[in-house]
Amino acid sequence: MTEVAVVAFAQSAHVRDSAESSEVEMVLPVLHDALGQVGLTTARIDFTCSGSSDYLAGRAFSFTMALDGVGAWPPIAESHVEMDGAWALYEAWVKLRTGRAETALVYAWGKSSPGRLRDVLTRQLDPYCLAPLWPDSVSLAALQAQALIDAGATDEKRLAAIAARNRTAARANPHAQLTDDRTDTDYVVRPLRRHDCPPISDGAAAVVLAAGDTARRLCARPAWIRGIDHRIEAHALGLRDLTTSPSTRLAAERAGSFTAPVQLAELHAPFTAQEVVLRDALRLTDDVTVNPSGGALAANPVMAAGLIRIGEAAARIHTGAADRALAHATSGPCLQQNLVAVLEGADHG
Repeated sequence: MTEVAVVAFAQSAHVRDSAESSEVEMVLPVLHDALGQVGLTTARIDFTCSGSSDYLAGRAFSFTMALDGVGAWPPIAESHVEMDGAWALYEAWVKLRTGRAETALVYAWGKSSPGRLRDVLTRQLDPYCLAPLWPDSVSLAALQAQALIDAGATDEKRLAAIAARNRTAARANPHAQLTDDRTDTDYVVRPLRRHDCPPISDGAAAVVLAAGDTARRLCARPAWIRGIDHRIEAHALGLRDLTTSPSTRLAAERAGSFTAPVQLAELHAPFTAQEVVLRDALRLTDDVTVNPSGGALAANPVMAAGLIRIGEAAARIHTGAADRALAHATSGPCLQQNLVAVLEGADHG
């Protein structure tokens, strides 16, 4: 099948509240930035796919409004996933791999500020037994963190070190959203402190994919997607061991991440304890640079943060800062759904 590469990546500055900006105003500059990097217009894009959430927007088919930022006339080949944009990228990748398109535009956005995000995310839970109890996302992440501490896999001091490392890396990222660098703040839900949790973030991201020689023509050093796969855990949290992530391990195996060492990894770990789980599942050694962008602990636009992990990894391949990188995206409570992509530089492999 045709090789596919990430040839451009752009993202917005992530902010705590974008009440004065519509979805179109948030997405449009990001799309223009990504397309401008490779000299394309929307008319020259064969397939467009987006990721977002109607629950965050508070209205049905909210993604149709953002299409104004793309331009849906003349008619375009377009699709949408009610998931993080990383899964929209997967759909576009399949389209290009099968030869049904040469170029694809993938974008995602999230506005978490209008509602109470911790409550909104309860709608991802089992609707019969768990969702009626309204366990919020931070409380569930705290259960996972406590399970890891009880198992001896981590402790609060090591979690604080993870937070500090991500926030230090984020200071060099102009798109990051750092509101508090302290690592001695009060508990939000024990054992998670403020620094263990992601900030409320509004933002958008876009990626341009291209196939074969088209990718080589558009980008001096394409980030080739050597493998990509996604897997899911059992829906009921009581059926899972929260200290492990077999779906991440399986996705990584299917994506080929264990066939050769990676130099850096962008992990979608909104909570510090989740990085502990992912490092183990992905077999990341201490010599792998993890989250040089600062990760989701520095900016976490829900529905775009996973796509950003792929874009950040690709951007470092574009610049020659890495030859082989891993990107991870997650969705759902306690790392329920996981996607892993392996990217390589044009002269590697």
